[in-house]
Amino acid sequence: MKISSFLYFAGFGIRTVLFRKKDPILGTIILTDRCNLTCRHCSVNNITSVMYPYEQVKKEMRQLYDMGIRILFFCGGETFLWEDHGKKLRDLVIEAKEMGFLIVNTVTNGTFPIDLPEADLILLSLDGDKERHNQIRGNTYDRIMHHIRHASSDNICFYMAVNQINKDAVRDVCLLAKDTPNVRAVSFNFHTPYPDTKELALTPKEKAKCCKVMAEMMEEGAPVFNLKSAFPYLIDNRFPTPCHQCVVMENGKLSVCGRCIEVPGLCEKCGYFFVAEYTLLFAGNVKIIWEMLRTYLKYI
Repeated sequence: MKISSFLYFAGFGIRTVLFRKKDPILGTIILTDRCNLTCRHCSVNNITSVMYPYEQVKKEMRQLYDMGIRILFFCGGETFLWEDHGKKLRDLVIEAKEMGFLIVNTVTNGTFPIDLPEADLILLSLDGDKERHNQIRGNTYDRIMHHIRHASSDNICFYMAVNQINKDAVRDVCLLAKDTPNVRAVSFNFHTPYPDTKELALTPKEKAKCCKVMAEMMEEGAPVFNLKSAFPYLIDNRFPTPCHQCVVMENGKLSVCGRCIEVPGLCEKCGYFFVAEYTLLFAGNVKIIWEMLRTYLKYI
């Protein structure tokens, strides 16, 4: 991370904590909900299958930037499917950088060739070892690993949603992240139980077991891009929601924290690690602040 970016985020954090501000710093733009997969844990794919127009996305980027947001995510559906009038995902990442966003990331399922060196991080969904991943996402594991090996940059971060199917594969993914070229880290979430996927949610005891494995892997040098200090809050969902410092934009509609905020009772069962980490950070939790400084400087 550039020193100028670090100083900007440090200043934002200090102002937010001292004055209890709720200004956002992280924004996500949904480019499309079209996806080439039908994953067992996903509740938001192929509802409309609309590709949002380039000019609209560019306008949304400017709106988020003018709000003070400096960390931008592009999400789907599948982001590498997005295109409009010859513009593709790479064009958006480059424009976001030129617009002034300090960190620009994208999320992908990894089933398309990965040539996006301009992104700070490419969060690639890998949901366990080959058997468990394919059980969730279809027969895609080998294709994804091929694309990782031939990626044009080392900016890939595994992105694993832990659920009842893959809860025993946390160690496998940590070791894979540690040993695979072009992979910088692994970031975990717990499954957030949308009404149609409740059966995949973990119990607090199961979450605690997974967090124990993550902590052990951190001690063994695995590149886990999460904060150990937040684990106790995630296990029992004892972190405040929603996260006012994060917003999501989809088709001109702005939501605080995420799209799931509109589902009754879902915030209280949130499994997103970054929500816990950010809300605790901006609440002034000293352990979280210190650990986030070390972690972000290491992996971004």
